[in-house]
Order: sequence, then C-alpha cells, then structure tokens
Amino acid sequence: MKKTLLMAAMICSAGAFAQIRIPAPSTTQTITQAFGLGTIKLTYSRPNIRGRVVFKENSELAPLGKLWRFGANAATRISFTDPVMVGGKLLDTGSYVLYAKPGKEYWDIIFNKGLTNSGTDGYKESEDVVTVRVKAEKLGMEIETFTMQFGDIRSESCELQAYWSNTAVRVPMSSNIKDRIRAQVEKTLSADKVEPGNYQAAATFYYEWDKDLNKALVNISKAADANPKGYWLFLMKARIQKDMGDKAGAKASAEKTIEVATEAKNDDYVRQANELLKKL
Repeated sequence: MKKTLLMAAMICSAGAFAQIRIPAPSTTQTITQAFGLGTIKLTYSRPNIRGRVVFKENSELAPLGKLWRFGANAATRISFTDPVMVGGKLLDTGSYVLYAKPGKEYWDIIFNKGLTNSGTDGYKESEDVVTVRVKAEKLGMEIETFTMQFGDIRSESCELQAYWSNTAVRVPMSSNIKDRIRAQVEKTLSADKVEPGNYQAAATFYYEWDKDLNKALVNISKAADANPKGYWLFLMKARIQKDMGDKAGAKASAEKTIEVATEAKNDDYVRQANELLKKL
C-alpha cells in the first residue's frame, strides 16, 4: 500500500513540472557578420504571411506609414563593435533596436536606443539615433517568410537587406578603415624588427587598398626574400610587376612561382602563373 502511494505521489510530482513545448509561429534568427575591422550582430523574429495582407494601408501586417518592429515578437536588435556610417550618418558602437515605417516607394529605417522596448511599445522618437530613407523595390516573386541578411559585402561597405512579400529594402552601411589600416602598417614597418608575414600584409594593403604599386613591390620583395619557397609571394610579386608595366620582371616572378609551386605540388598556383604569363 505504501509503495502504491509513493508511486502515485511521484507521478503527480512529475506531472506538476511537465512542460509542453511548441515551436514559435515566428522563429528567431541571429546573424553575426564580420565587417570592416569589427562585427555586426542582428537578432530578429521571422513572421510568415500565411495568407494575410502585407504592406498596404491599414493591412494586418506592417501597414504603410505606421511604425513596425521590423519583424515579430520582441523588437529587432542590432549591435556594432566598430563605428559605421548608415546612409551617410555616423552610428557609434553599441546596440540599437531597429524599426521601420514602410511606404509605397520609400521606407524609413530607424535605429533607436530603446533596448528595453517590447516591440513598438515604449518607442520614443526622442530616442532615435539615425533614420535613413531607402527605396522600396518590387520583387518578381513572393517571399513567405520575412528574411534579413547582409549582402554586397566589400572591404568598406555592405547592405542590410530585408525581403518580405514582394518587397525588398536595402540599407547601405560603410566603414572608413583604410586610414586606420595605413597607420597600423606604417607603425609595424617602422619597428626595429619586422616579421616576414607583416611584409606580405603591408604589400597587400599597398596593392589592393592604397594602389601604391612601388611600396607594394618593395614589401612583397622583402617577404619573398625571407621565404624563397613562398610561391604565393612570387605570384603576387608578378601581378604587381605586371600592373607596373614591368613585363620582364613579371615574367621572371611568374616563372619562379611555377618552379616553387611545382616543387610544392600546388597545381592551382602553377595554373595561375601560366595564365599570367599568357597576358604579358
């Protein structure tokens, strides 16, 4: 009898703590994107249309001209570890909530300081930090699930892209990091001892960012001298010499690439060097 009562008590106790888990109708997504010298982190909820009307006057979802949480559930949040320019306006490091005001032709995208806001509840215009107006683009297809992503990512620019229903908006972002990289390069190269890898990094900066071919050649030559088996270094040197109009130098460096890459059994660099030779 005692055992029966004990088992019943255990079953009741377990039932009291049991929980039913059901997927949220609007799932949460977090995206972390490396950008410039920092990262951008975006967290938002993704509603589905499910036969409802979107982006119309007085529509059930995201009506035109009304403040929208730019997603579902909690307010959409975005954070930056490095300052960025958004639509030509400076946005400092830190976290913000994102809102949108959809329009027929343009949307206002709002970066706001109300981190404790629940959706649009608690929103204060006085806490807006940056508002940027972007064009609303019509898509040739229907997007059921609200989707945001970072796209067109380059060294100093990217876009925060949002897609839903038959509409897309793109928020341009940029980061001026060239001057900071140049300062790093110059400080590193002025040290009493420079690691060979830093010569390659400096050459990459001067070649791809600063377009200073003379400084790029000086630094890649030092990197190649320090690592005579570095076939990738000789290929970069060949490319710089080609762009400088030094065909003889480019030919010699490309042939050196083939020699060292063949020894290392790296067919890809052999192929690239041969392609460069054909262009001389």
